[in-house]
Order: sequence, then structure tokens, then C-alpha cells
Amino acid sequence: MSKVKQLHELQEIDLDIEHKNETLTQIKSRLGKDDDLISARLALDTARKRLAELEHQQRTAEWGVDDIGKKIAHEEKKLYDGSVKNPRELMSLQQEVEHLKEQHKQQEEQLLNLMLEVDAAQQDAARQSSELEEMDKAWHENQNQLSKEQAEIETELAALEQKREALVEQVDTAGLRTYEEIRKARQGLAVAKVVQGRCQGCRISLPMSDQQRARIGHELARCSNCGRILYMD
Repeated sequence: MSKVKQLHELQEIDLDIEHKNETLTQIKSRLGKDDDLISARLALDTARKRLAELEHQQRTAEWGVDDIGKKIAHEEKKLYDGSVKNPRELMSLQQEVEHLKEQHKQQEEQLLNLMLEVDAAQQDAARQSSELEEMDKAWHENQNQLSKEQAEIETELAALEQKREALVEQVDTAGLRTYEEIRKARQGLAVAKVVQGRCQGCRISLPMSDQQRARIGHELARCSNCGRILYMD
């Protein structure tokens, strides 16, 4: 294998390692991240507290309606059982019963509105609970998949690192140093293929002398424009 071919293969390995490391970083950033679940749990907790508050108001309203109903029954009994004979007292009692009945009607309307609110709150809490359950299930499935992908990539990276080490041992020190210097200066791309007379690193047409040196491949030919090592299949 020629020196240039070795460096080209080394670059392919390095690019693969870089890509897999980027993917691994993304996976690790997503592992354990449950911001959406936390938000959904908080929303459900708020909905349940609101429901509990409305149910308490409904029970209080029911007790109020029941109390007034009992008062009306008691006052009407006095009104019609003959125990009150004074006309003025009877009129006052009649007015009190009418007032209680009006109050009873208003409280029944309030109770009805509360019952409607409770029903809507129950449906909302049930919906959010169901959605949270689905989200939690999907989150755990996603976490399991991410863990699986992490393990696979880490295994692949270990194999690539071993392959790189074996290849580096075959590359001469000067060539490896040149490769690393160019790779650092050129955003990780030290070796550029020559395709139809163009350097694929900078896309510039190469002089015939550069193409000829790259074709021979005995020594490291470099692009006269970008300085990358030229490689031809």
C-alpha cells in the first residue's frame, strides 16, 4: 500500500471516528433527559389540584343547598301548621320563605355550574393522565433504544481505534506528522481526492504537474492551492 493510500485510509477512519463521536455525544445528551415528562407531570398535578378544589366547592355547595332546603321545609311547616296565628308574623314568615326559596334557587344554579366545571376538570385530568402514561411509555422505549445505540457505537469506536492504531504503525513518522498538521489546519480533511483534474478539498483545477505527482504517488503530492495531500485511486 502506498504512503498516500495509507493516509487516505487513515483519514477515512478518522472521519468515521469523528462522526461516531458526534453521534455518541448527541445520544448521551438525550439519555436521561425528561424535560417534557416533567412538564407533563406538573401540568397533571395542577389539573388534579384544580379538580380537588372544585370537588370541595361542589360538596360545600351541596351542603348549602341541603341546609336551605331544610330551613324552607321547617319554615313552611310553621307557616301551614297553624302554630303561627298573628297576621303580621304570618306575613313575615311568608316573606322569609320566599327569600329562602330565592336563595335556594340561586345556590342550585351555582351548584349546577360547579358540577359542570367538575365534570370538565375530571375529563381534563383523565386526558392528561392518559397522555402522560403514553409519554412515559414512549420515553422509556426511546431511552432503551438510545442505550442500545450507545453500546453499539462504543463497540464500533473501539474497533476503529484499534484499526487506526494498527495503520498508524505502518505510516512513516514524517508522513503522519504532515497528515496531522494539515488535518488540524483544514477542519479534519488532510487528504483530498483528485477527480477530473480537480482537488476535492478546495474544488480548484489542478496544474498538470500536481496531477502527475499525485498519479505517481511515490511521494506526498500537495494541492498548490489548499495544501492538502492529493490522492488518486
